Amino acid sequence: MTNKKINQKVRIEEVLKDRDGQRLDNFIISQLPGLPRSVVYRVIRKGQVRINGGRAKPHTRLAAGDLVRIPPAQISVPGTISVPKSVLHTIKSAIHYEDSEFLVLNKPSGMAVHGGSGIKWGIIDALRELFPDHSVELVHRLDRETSGCLLVAKNAIALRNLRKQFEQRTTQKRYLCLTQGHFKEDVLVVDQPIAKTQRGGERFMEVSQTGKRAITEFRLLEHYGKQSYVEAIPLTGRTHQIRVHAAFLGIPIAGDAKYSSKRSVEYWKSNGLNHLFLHAHGLAFDFPQTQRQQINIPLPDDLRAVLNSI
Repeated sequence: MTNKKINQKVRIEEVLKDRDGQRLDNFIISQLPGLPRSVVYRVIRKGQVRINGGRAKPHTRLAAGDLVRIPPAQISVPGTISVPKSVLHTIKSAIHYEDSEFLVLNKPSGMAVHGGSGIKWGIIDALRELFPDHSVELVHRLDRETSGCLLVAKNAIALRNLRKQFEQRTTQKRYLCLTQGHFKEDVLVVDQPIAKTQRGGERFMEVSQTGKRAITEFRLLEHYGKQSYVEAIPLTGRTHQIRVHAAFLGIPIAGDAKYSSKRSVEYWKSNGLNHLFLHAHGLAFDFPQTQRQQINIPLPDDLRAVLNSI
């Protein structure tokens, strides 16, 4: 079933207690389901969204009792996205840890976290079907091809707490990757800014002095023939950061169709690797605030098989 579109008239919404502290952009997204994030930013920037009668920025934090003007828009009716039952089963089976406040999903490679751009549904849509009595929201994102730890809040209070930790960089994410070439150092820290660029109408990220600061720590685990098995720890949170920094070093991640050559991708396909070799295996955060959570998810079988084959 496809989304049913309806024209939403302008309205004023009061911020309830469970939305206290939420960012304005995320609040608007929840009120106008299906509206592209780029459009949300545009209507906020143009002043069509207002808090208590005044203009605001996307990152403005809301307070309980605030009155938010929601602009007219064409939206998707909630609940009309139909996720295949096989996908629901896969996602349910991929729940690695769960309590009353959050869950950690062992995200399968190849599944997008959000729908859009020709994708009818995302992992978040499946989770909303699986947890209809909870306000589930993604705390952070993973690229479509990346597997591993994906943190999901089950209510607004947990979401605000956990997202704040990501914004303040008090969390730690660890990734396992296979690079096309040898790391010469046991530990290497790449401190190179990253910026957006366009190539043939497609968006890429690249190391550029005009970009935002990006820091990645690479730790050599083992050499596999001419390749290196590496743990990557991003100390900042730029788009495609690990992939861009690995390519900058001249040793891109195996199977990376965006930042390595077509010939390289074909080579890895012939060796059984049909997607990016990047797995989020570790995630540390505080929840409740006095208790450190350390989640670890081992390398999936298909990536382990690639290592064994080389």
